[in-house]
Amino acid sequence: MDQGNTAFLLICAALVLLMTPGLAFFYGGLVKAKSVISMMMMSFGALGLIGVLWVLYGYAIAFPAAEGTIAPWQIDWSALGLNSLLEVPEGAPFPPLAFVAFQATFAIITVALVSGAIADRAKFGSWMIFAALWATIVYFPVASWVFNFGLADDGSFAYGGWITHGLQEAFGVGAIDFAGGTAVHINAGAAALALALVLGKRVGFQKGVHVPHNPPFVLLGAGLLWFGWFGFNAGSELAADDFAALAFVNTIAAPAAALLAWLVVEKIKDGKPTSVGAASGAVAGLVAITPACASLHPIWAILLGIIAGAVCALAIELKFKIGFDDSLDVVGIHLVGGLIGTLYLGFFANGTGLFVGGDGTQLLVQAIAAFSVLIYSFVLAFIIGFAIEKTIGFRVKNEDEIAGIDTVVHGEEGYVLADSKA
Repeated sequence: MDQGNTAFLLICAALVLLMTPGLAFFYGGLVKAKSVISMMMMSFGALGLIGVLWVLYGYAIAFPAAEGTIAPWQIDWSALGLNSLLEVPEGAPFPPLAFVAFQATFAIITVALVSGAIADRAKFGSWMIFAALWATIVYFPVASWVFNFGLADDGSFAYGGWITHGLQEAFGVGAIDFAGGTAVHINAGAAALALALVLGKRVGFQKGVHVPHNPPFVLLGAGLLWFGWFGFNAGSELAADDFAALAFVNTIAAPAAALLAWLVVEKIKDGKPTSVGAASGAVAGLVAITPACASLHPIWAILLGIIAGAVCALAIELKFKIGFDDSLDVVGIHLVGGLIGTLYLGFFANGTGLFVGGDGTQLLVQAIAAFSVLIYSFVLAFIIGFAIEKTIGFRVKNEDEIAGIDTVVHGEEGYVLADSKA
């Protein structure tokens, strides 16, 4: 067992876990002041719920064997409750539980991302039910499609998911998704779009009506996300080596370029660059570089950041033109950014991209992976959300939404400036 790589993986897991509180601040600053507790609690609720489900059965579904599958009879039943993973196989590069912990943090942040589409109007209990069902039926299986590393008899890790290993057998080239462009961002973005359609528009929904109540929270959240993202991307190499270093550098370059591109678009379009735009641009670049961070020359990473920042800055306007209320732009940033980063590899992935020595095969398999996850997640999220809305209800009453749902749902206020008893 390599103690250095074990320490590296555990530190990266802690960094990724920090991303969920960071997301809570990012989302919390974007909503109105009377909904900030509700918004942040959906992230913390996901942290608690998915953390438990991952240990109970999530890992067993996501990593059933060397060959990825969602068939229930091929779930690794011995891994339920992590019972079979307490001992370290001889020759293993690190304890299996270190990998379990690292992947748990991915599951948590992916579910939390979805909540941004339903800000200001969702019941907390209904959200928790949705989170449990969507994680079980959608995220855990999709993680198997993409991330399913099986421990071989010699203790080494082998690819097994159909998006990586399966497409490689079929086309000679597997889809590249180093850290979760499909499994995390496209997956969450598609589910967010489905929930936005199920819950409908906020009261008075139109451009300029709902403004962020606390831009400093947004900047703090973006900073924490960027910090944690180094663990997200570099840690996905599962070793402190040259590919982890490349992923680390590209996690600086792409979001930095995206931040600048977003501000330029904002300046041209609206006349002023904003702090929220800077934060959103950085996140868009982080999303786009996620699948590509270990497969691009840093120059191509900068170009990807520029494209993602500019396109996502324009994509967030689609909700006003098409008429769906994606409250905090999960679709415009995570779905669109995830698609850009995933498909971009078809053109610029080292050695296999169309413009850097390959043919069109890499682009083909990237598209198959991206749109398979998109369709699967959207359809099932819509069904789950619709069923919840039609049974116990997913959306709060209009009067509660207008008043602010913090006190109604949680009995708390985000900001108490004076003691009412004084």
